[in-house]
Amino acid sequence: MGKRKKSSRKPAAPRAKDPLDSTFTCLFCHHDKSVTVRIDRKEGVASLACKICDQRYQSKVNHLTEAVDIYSEWIDAAESAQKDDAPRRPAASSSRPQPTRAASAYDSDDD
Repeated sequence: MGKRKKSSRKPAAPRAKDPLDSTFTCLFCHHDKSVTVRIDRKEGVASLACKICDQRYQSKVNHLTEAVDIYSEWIDAAESAQKDDAPRRPAASSSRPQPTRAASAYDSDDD
């Protein structure tokens, strides 16, 4: 016993693609949807700007680049700049004070 044969099915309609965001949260002032990305494909340049704190970033683009790609590049560039500007922590040392060499020179009684 087999299943009944169904009539031909209609082809499934293609899903509507949700557009990717082009407004994001600023890394510096933390305002939502204040950063906008504009991509000029003819010039091959994308610019990112915050409306509140006026932070700006520019990057080269290709035909596959989207706004979220430029935003993630900006995040990476900000992190690397912060890492370069971070003060270097001195080498680990003990909590005991270091003896001074000059004091030991005066302690000798050779006179």
